[in-house]
Amino acid sequence: MRYKFKNRRWPLLWRTVFLLTIFVVISQVIIYIWVQRSVNEHFEQMDSEIITHAAFNLRKRMIALDKKIEPLTASKTQSLIDANHLHSSWLDYDLKTLISDKNGNLLSSDPSNFIHDLPAGFSLLHLRQNYRDQQFMIKIGSRHYRAMVIANQEALALIALPIDVHHQYLMQFNRHLSMILIAITLLLVSIAALSVYWGFAPLATIVQKMKGIDPEQLDERVVVGNMPQELRPLAESYNLMMEKLESNFESLSRFSDNIAHELRTPLATLGTQTQVMLTKPRESHEYVEQLHHQHDTLEQLSTLINNMLLLAKTQKGLSDSQLNRVDTESMFTKLIDYYELIAEDRNITFEKTGNFTAVLGDESLLQRLFANLISNAIYYAASDSIITIDASNIEISTVTHTGTSDKQNIKSSVSKPASFKVVISNRLDQPLTQVEADKLFERFYRHHRTNTMHSGTGLGLSIVQAIANAHNGKVSITIKDEYYFQVSVELLLA
Repeated sequence: MRYKFKNRRWPLLWRTVFLLTIFVVISQVIIYIWVQRSVNEHFEQMDSEIITHAAFNLRKRMIALDKKIEPLTASKTQSLIDANHLHSSWLDYDLKTLISDKNGNLLSSDPSNFIHDLPAGFSLLHLRQNYRDQQFMIKIGSRHYRAMVIANQEALALIALPIDVHHQYLMQFNRHLSMILIAITLLLVSIAALSVYWGFAPLATIVQKMKGIDPEQLDERVVVGNMPQELRPLAESYNLMMEKLESNFESLSRFSDNIAHELRTPLATLGTQTQVMLTKPRESHEYVEQLHHQHDTLEQLSTLINNMLLLAKTQKGLSDSQLNRVDTESMFTKLIDYYELIAEDRNITFEKTGNFTAVLGDESLLQRLFANLISNAIYYAASDSIITIDASNIEISTVTHTGTSDKQNIKSSVSKPASFKVVISNRLDQPLTQVEADKLFERFYRHHRTNTMHSGTGLGLSIVQAIANAHNGKVSITIKDEYYFQVSVELLLA
């Protein structure tokens, strides 16, 4: 694994060229071996045909031994082949011939000096016994031959074809072939390197774009049409990443501005009130009243800070230790009992329906989620209305095979609960559009800023959305007929 990790540190260009080089070298080696074997087989086939043809002609021209012929000596040579009828192959291919009687005594040598190259103990009779009309390789003197021994009733004959010239030709051919293949390999590797370099050249555009990223140039995009087909998915992914980065940066900027604005107002109020109280001596009840005002302002600041900390906490997700089985039936019963006292002032009632099952999550966070939703429902609900809380399980269907027959499979559909869904609905006092409802998830956004009935920070639904995302759930708002407000929350079942 460590070796692979080090390899991954190589530049992509060099890794690609390295792999292409290995591929080219292997292919050239295969070509070299194949060509070499083909040439060797060609020469072997050609030599075999020459020997076979020469042996056929020699059989027809061997003179019948009807008189005794003296054995061949170093100073005396004779030919049993008609010199006027020698085939042209003897001259063209420098064929050598030895003839002996049936006992192995040499009778003739062609050319005559060929006998001087024979090694000590050379015997045609022994070669005949070993090879029996089969071609074989033999070294005589310093030269290599391809030979064959033939025989008739009275004599034995050796036909030898020198193949040194073939060996020299093969050596020269291999040398030239190696040089050509090396040159082709270098050429192909160079072309491959240039092709890879040109192919990755558009990446420099993306690199330059990434180097130029700053908060004021997040709208820069790569032109996908100018990219090669292989790099277009990368360019599209880069543009998508930049869009998300720009959106998140703008959201963070707005969040920072909103935090500054929300904190500046109560702090300025505290400072002004304190300065006013210090301008002159006052009665004790005035100090007490002012302290109550400052306490309310501090409570507002504390709530704001706690909400921002909760948002930061939920955005990081939840650990496995925080996930437990949460009984939604008892949780909603407690929440309704608590908020019924607040809703009574406007004659608002609750109606709880459906199947409340256990979910997987953090009980305190889920209680905060649904508490925010119920308090918002009371705030937006019209007087003398009903807030309904409906729970259900979202099921998925799975197909199972229950059996088989000769012609078809018997299938059955089984429904299994996948998630828990809660829908909180209320009738609005004033009309609300879907566009306005979608803005309610924005941090510090308050639909009625001038209404003093609800002194919120504008983080309620942002916290709801963050808690739902931390539980791998989702939350959505639906407006029906501009007067019916529905919030849907989906959570994982325990």
